Amino acid sequence: MGAIGKIFGGIGSVFDVMRKIMHFIVLVFIFMFLLAIFSGDAPVVLPERGALLINPDGPLVEQLSGDPVDRAFAELQGAATSGQLVREVVAAIDTAADDARIDSIVLSLETLAGGGITKLQSVADALMRFRASGKKIYAYGDFYSQAQYFLAAHADEVYLHPSGGVVLDGYGRFRTYYREAIEKLQVDWNVFKVGEFKSFVEPYLRDDMSPQDRESSKVWLDQLWVAYRESVGEARGTSAEAISVYTDNLAQSLDANGGDLGALARDADLVDALWNRDEFRSYMVDKVGRDEIKNTFSYVALGDYVVANGLNRPVVKPGTDSVGVVVASGQILDGTQPAGTIGGDSLARILRDAREQDDLRALVLVVDSGGGSKFASEVIQREILAFQRTGRPVIAYMSSVAASGGYWIAMDADEIWASPTTITGSIGIGGFFPTFQRTLDRVGMHVDGVGTSRFSGEFRPDRALSEDAQTVIQRVTEHGYQQFITSVATAREMPVPEVDQIARGRVWSGADAKRIGLVDSLGTLDDAIAAAAERADLGEDYGIRYVEKELTFKEQIALMLAAKTQVWFGDDVFSTPAGRSLRQISATLGLDRVQREIETIARFNDPFGVYAYCFCRVD
Repeated sequence: MGAIGKIFGGIGSVFDVMRKIMHFIVLVFIFMFLLAIFSGDAPVVLPERGALLINPDGPLVEQLSGDPVDRAFAELQGAATSGQLVREVVAAIDTAADDARIDSIVLSLETLAGGGITKLQSVADALMRFRASGKKIYAYGDFYSQAQYFLAAHADEVYLHPSGGVVLDGYGRFRTYYREAIEKLQVDWNVFKVGEFKSFVEPYLRDDMSPQDRESSKVWLDQLWVAYRESVGEARGTSAEAISVYTDNLAQSLDANGGDLGALARDADLVDALWNRDEFRSYMVDKVGRDEIKNTFSYVALGDYVVANGLNRPVVKPGTDSVGVVVASGQILDGTQPAGTIGGDSLARILRDAREQDDLRALVLVVDSGGGSKFASEVIQREILAFQRTGRPVIAYMSSVAASGGYWIAMDADEIWASPTTITGSIGIGGFFPTFQRTLDRVGMHVDGVGTSRFSGEFRPDRALSEDAQTVIQRVTEHGYQQFITSVATAREMPVPEVDQIARGRVWSGADAKRIGLVDSLGTLDDAIAAAAERADLGEDYGIRYVEKELTFKEQIALMLAAKTQVWFGDDVFSTPAGRSLRQISATLGLDRVQREIETIARFNDPFGVYAYCFCRVD
């Protein structure tokens, strides 16, 4: 390079450095601007007098799923959300009961997508506490699904669109079975399990439900349905039997009244009246006043109210000494996983963080999981034991489901709490190793080779499993089962044979689990937190803090932006999300269920292919 080239090259380098410095300065100013915007309180405008609009979007969940940034931008674009935190709904209702600005609650449940009866019951209990404060609850719906009606029934007044209806179809557990399809595809789906009730591998072995699975499932499904009917019947001032009559005689009743589903719900006293939307709006304007800007009755939406009162923060109740709450929600997988899925490494890291916080005098582990990887469950179990070795208690609270691996990570707790309708147990082990050599042979592809030992190439998916390879996997599976029941026996102070009798993959309700010794007490999350505080001798004055993965700066900005935008733009009272019809059609055809099951299997990543899992969630 000549002298001129060097000179211009040097000048270019200087300009490049200056450009980078200017970019850095601009970015600093942008971040400072964003911090200035987001560090203050949200520009929430609460009515001087109005209703709290409870309009949860998606299923009720213990933990939001997915990456926080993706979740925030999905909300900004109006896409389907990963759910509504049940603790935020409950906190909003309880806060509103003492808020002089909140005159009443309006339940608009079009976008509620279930979430399990235990979570629905938590919200229903909060609604009843709100009613006990002397304030009214009004429910309006175009149509009520079973989960939506459970909450609506706890209102003082329930209204339904004249063209709508209430459909209560009870609880069921139906799965897609693949044995014939697998055979037609000429795949060898080698299955290994211990326990005649361990049914999560059955769809690859059978074309129908086994008698053992049918027997055990019917028991706990009946218990869930009894709980639903009793709660709804009591809330509506009728009986569980009346709910059964409405459900079982739906076809005959509609045949008799000309197919008017709305009139049938009214005549059965499931709703108080059939009103169009404008009639309900006018009624509520008379009750709480008019919002001239929104051109409807005066209200504040659930999301706005949660943000305005800081109910979405990890610190539920400040205190010098606190009870820490860690949520374990979703499928248990090996490694680091996003929220809404339990990663063995990521949850273990959160538990270690909790252990290092000396002001956390006790820990409550909230479990909402059907299990998954046996190895990841053990990793989590070790961190729970490490927390206990510090002399501080651990209480497990089982939400809708705490089965199989979900029970594994809970069993060592000093106390286990559950709801009567919690699905738990399923203490068993299963695994599978599909091979595709016959499929490849069919299209003219063949695998051959040579190895240095008896097991060289034995665990390839394009080769058949030999008898020795199958023996290896089966013995590892059996050892995993023995390890599972022995650990349960140690944790629960029960003889191993007694644990084996109630294990073998069988699923139990929370009520039955208490009766047979798998659970200590029945109650709510608040009860479990109080039990933790009592064990830690904290008295009545203690804090409550959720211990979560620390958000990056980018994640904090994205979430705050989504929260601010939600407050600024608000919600429509009767909003219907885009794509809901397509999702409903998919759900009706069962396509979403098959997709979820395939996605669940695809995520399985236990290093030994051994799983403590239960496909036992119902909504």
